[in-house]
Amino acid sequence: MNMFQSFKFAILLSLLLAFSPFAHSKDGHFLVLNYHDIIDEEDIVAPFDRMEVNKHFLEDQFIWLKKNGYTVVSVQAVLDAAAGKSTLPEKAVLLTFDDGYLSFYSKVFPLLKKYHYSATVALVGTWMDGNVTADDPGKPLMNWDQVREVAQSGLVEIASHTYNLHNGIVGNPQGNTQAAAATYLYDEQMLVYETDEQYQARIHAAMFKSAEFIFQHAGIRPRVIVWPYGEYNEISISEAKAAGFEITMGLVDGFNTLADLDVLHRLIIVDDPKVEKFAEILTGLRVEQHVRAAHVDMDYLYDKDAEQTEKNISSLVQRIKDMHINTVYLQAFADPDGDGNAEALYFPNRHLPVKQDLFNRVAWQLKKRAAVRVYAWLPMMAYQSKKIDKSWYVQEWRDGKAQTSSHIYTRLSPFNPEARQFVAEIYEDLSKYCNFDGVLFHDDGILSDFEDVSPTALAYGKQVWGLSDDVNKLRATSKSRLEWAKHKTELMGQFTDELTNRVRFYRPYIKTARNFYALPLLEPYSEEWYAQSFKSFLTHYDYVAIEAMPFMEEAKNPNQWFTNLVKAAAKEPEGLKKTVFELQTVNWKNQQKIPSSVFIEQLNLLKKLGVKHIGYYPDNVYENQPKLEDLQQHFSLPELQ
Repeated sequence: MNMFQSFKFAILLSLLLAFSPFAHSKDGHFLVLNYHDIIDEEDIVAPFDRMEVNKHFLEDQFIWLKKNGYTVVSVQAVLDAAAGKSTLPEKAVLLTFDDGYLSFYSKVFPLLKKYHYSATVALVGTWMDGNVTADDPGKPLMNWDQVREVAQSGLVEIASHTYNLHNGIVGNPQGNTQAAAATYLYDEQMLVYETDEQYQARIHAAMFKSAEFIFQHAGIRPRVIVWPYGEYNEISISEAKAAGFEITMGLVDGFNTLADLDVLHRLIIVDDPKVEKFAEILTGLRVEQHVRAAHVDMDYLYDKDAEQTEKNISSLVQRIKDMHINTVYLQAFADPDGDGNAEALYFPNRHLPVKQDLFNRVAWQLKKRAAVRVYAWLPMMAYQSKKIDKSWYVQEWRDGKAQTSSHIYTRLSPFNPEARQFVAEIYEDLSKYCNFDGVLFHDDGILSDFEDVSPTALAYGKQVWGLSDDVNKLRATSKSRLEWAKHKTELMGQFTDELTNRVRFYRPYIKTARNFYALPLLEPYSEEWYAQSFKSFLTHYDYVAIEAMPFMEEAKNPNQWFTNLVKAAAKEPEGLKKTVFELQTVNWKNQQKIPSSVFIEQLNLLKKLGVKHIGYYPDNVYENQPKLEDLQQHFSLPELQ
């Protein structure tokens, strides 16, 4: 599958999982629509190209915009408004057309003149140069005379779709090709990734080439660059600005404000929608779909035999595809002994051993073949290495003194700046070398009512929070313990915000989720035992992945326990909207599988109680646990069947 084909799969995924309703009539808000090739109705033949729009439907959409109070604006109008020289009209819309197809000149341009609409067309340099690549769609393009003609009309903004980045480059040892603008090139002969300096130099050269190429042929300095496949990062944005681009455009649904010119959201129009469907998309954007998540252990897939590993990956991908779900939480760390501590990782990094450079391979296969979003599941603090100074770890108060914590999770202290930097660099490396859609923070993010009493933690509490550095005073009363816990809860939330920012430098659109224990939701006072708060989690993360596991909690009446859990979540305004209820498929108390009948009963109960998002852990591809046929009947998303 080439990059152009993979792009179509990515678009399918974005349509299924996109959200962010469009807010109309706010000052400075505008919507950007994205089209590709425009064709005659008689040219629609199998296999259907989801990117093509029939010219009659396009004109219907243009008419609908005018009739419904939308104003099509130009790039200049947006720039003027951003500079404070003017204001945008209500329900402003910017039209964009990618790839520079001949159909823009022959079919779109006449409509622009007819309706006095402005539009932006983005040209791929290598395609215009006649260089055939694996990602060249093989469709006729405009020539330079036509480009100059549309530009001189005053209706068309000529943008760059980059010169040579509309293609895939090798992004891992397994040879997967990924978007050139946001991927560190893997040298298959030297067996190394390009360095930070080499990557930045490549993007720098590409941005200046993109701008100069259009200027040389059309006499216009392009002000807009459109990221191929919607992939970019902070480095590519910075280099685009240096090359003179004032606006860049991505490919995620959502409205824009005048503060968003670094990267504009764009609503891509696919599947050749009739005007009724087009109206539905514009007025509500694409509705958020319920999450269905399988939680997958990478340790199940890894094998010393590389051929067997590939067979395992293929089996998993096919199983996930057959489930018709939309999300996978994929383990990014090695944990063969199951204690939840990371001693090795499945991606290149500067701190821990690499068990195998495998995460990017599995995530990419799942994204492109099974059309799911992949969240990297990684510890917040539970990292072990002989290189780590012992003073960096969490300490607990035991036998009247501070000692190394006895918890199964050997956690780095979130109070220790060096420890925080250590973890942040691991997350940064994950995002630099891997392509994924979100982060799931492991359930190691807890501090008991006896933790953290390391000297650094106590000093921080005194200096920043004004608390006592005497542990006995901190623990003297329920009130003092809860006050201490609330500060620790927020500190860990801020720490994960820092980790998220590190990841978003390279993967700007990732979503976040964090594992949450059930007891702090059912009994909020228990925050003092965990330093976890449902309200705080809702503030910090896109999703709260609550461990809805009654057998782990030894609930006497599981169904009533589920009911109480859902009711407690529903008390918060966004409780059910942002909570993924994670079921267990193994009873770890006795190491027995949860019977199918029980698993199905729990699934159906959650749905009956109004739960939107459901996941489970673990998925076992080898033992068909849970049974695929049960998942297809009770867990799959109906919209995908």
